[in-house]
Amino acid sequence: MLRRVHEKKKLQLGIGFGAGILFGFLLQKGGVTNYDVILGQLLLTDFTVVKIMLSAMITGMVGVYLLRSLGLAALHPKPGSFGSTVIGGLLFGVGFGLLGYCPGTLAGAVGQGALDAFLGGIIGILIGTGLFAQFFPTLEKKILNKGFWGEVTWPELLRVNPWGLILPITLGISLLLFWIETSGR
Repeated sequence: MLRRVHEKKKLQLGIGFGAGILFGFLLQKGGVTNYDVILGQLLLTDFTVVKIMLSAMITGMVGVYLLRSLGLAALHPKPGSFGSTVIGGLLFGVGFGLLGYCPGTLAGAVGQGALDAFLGGIIGILIGTGLFAQFFPTLEKKILNKGFWGEVTWPELLRVNPWGLILPITLGISLLLFWIETSGR
């Protein structure tokens, strides 16, 4: 079944669009499209964002590797490098710090009618994307490929069975979530 979906690009776009709408809806219902919740996270007074992100990490990690183990999915990791990670992290951090939204919560906030997200975020993303595209050839030569590590996952890098990482990480994150929830954060 999944092979047929893989061959139909319009169906993939439709599924992606539907998944994006669902993702935005869930972000909104979880409260993380609310500026005050995000600001509370940055001030370490509201841990809603952390709880949602950690839950998503567990779900995604277990789900992807379960599908992979059943032969229903294949991993295609994107190549990475320290240079691209540092630049991406700086751009993300500056945008997040200035506006108080990450790209996902920004789209959800725009969807619920937040003008600050639309004016500052969407316009900022368009300007930032244009500038990045303009300077990409120079950045690629001088910074982005520094410390290139290629298309590798953590289990491949550590040469261990993926479940040997997934199970203890899932347990650790679950204990952290339990602690956050029971401590009233």
